Amino acid sequence: MWFNNQQYNKLVWKNESRNDTLKQILLNDMGISLRLLYSLKKDKQIFVNKKFYKMHELVNIGDIIEINLPDEANEYDAEDMDIKLLYEDADLMVVEKEPFVVVHPTKGHQSGTLANGLIKLFKDKSINSKIRFVNRLDRDTSGILIVAKNSYCHSILTKDDAMHEMEKKYYAVVSGHLEKESGVIDLPIDKSEDGIRRMVSEKGQRAVTRYKVIDKLKQATLLEISLETGRTHQIRVHFSHIGHPLLGDELYGGDMSLLNRQALHCFELGFYSPRKSEIIYIKSELPHDMRELVKELTPTY
Repeated sequence: MWFNNQQYNKLVWKNESRNDTLKQILLNDMGISLRLLYSLKKDKQIFVNKKFYKMHELVNIGDIIEINLPDEANEYDAEDMDIKLLYEDADLMVVEKEPFVVVHPTKGHQSGTLANGLIKLFKDKSINSKIRFVNRLDRDTSGILIVAKNSYCHSILTKDDAMHEMEKKYYAVVSGHLEKESGVIDLPIDKSEDGIRRMVSEKGQRAVTRYKVIDKLKQATLLEISLETGRTHQIRVHFSHIGHPLLGDELYGGDMSLLNRQALHCFELGFYSPRKSEIIYIKSELPHDMRELVKELTPTY
């Protein structure tokens, strides 16, 4: 059982399940990854009842396990940035990414990224940890991003089963009107020859996209979309393939006359908060440019 008032760099657990070795409690009950376990073991940062324990030693019911997570330095510069914080607990932050913002520094974008701004935010909050993104968004896609404050949270939330269970919902404006009010696109996606674009291909990985119509606009449709899989460019590829590319999506054949980026916004995430032991749902409003787009395309009768 997790104690209340947890800190980002300290894990405190009360053993209430059974008498077992320290290693088994860490792995099976607390969800510590093997990689983190070996690092903590090497640095001697795991204690039971304030005493250093070896992995094979027995932990009894009622014993208190404490883990000190190390300070970590970021390799990029901190930059002032106006970041909208939607949610925060001991393990993570949830922020809203604006369109046209690169998430993480690359060779072509060493500064001005969301990570640069988050490094500054971490410093302001005295969080001595690396920036670790749990989910990603394309540069021109706006919406909700989860940032782990420690390696423990990141390892928990990026496990295959955790990513599969994470609920992701998007708003998108696509060209034309779909035949059905709701539906499922179940088509595999693979890389194209240029390595940048993705395409529907029998050789690809399974990709499942669910949608429902929110509003029929002038020669366009506002959709609510949920993902069962998380393939690169999944939404953009699927709707382009069925003849309804996202407005503003130049890469996949979208109309660029009304919006200069793909009309895609991640507006809701549901995820398991590691030490709160509950599902957290975070929502975000439609950004200004997409609101204006919908307004402009709304029929007048």
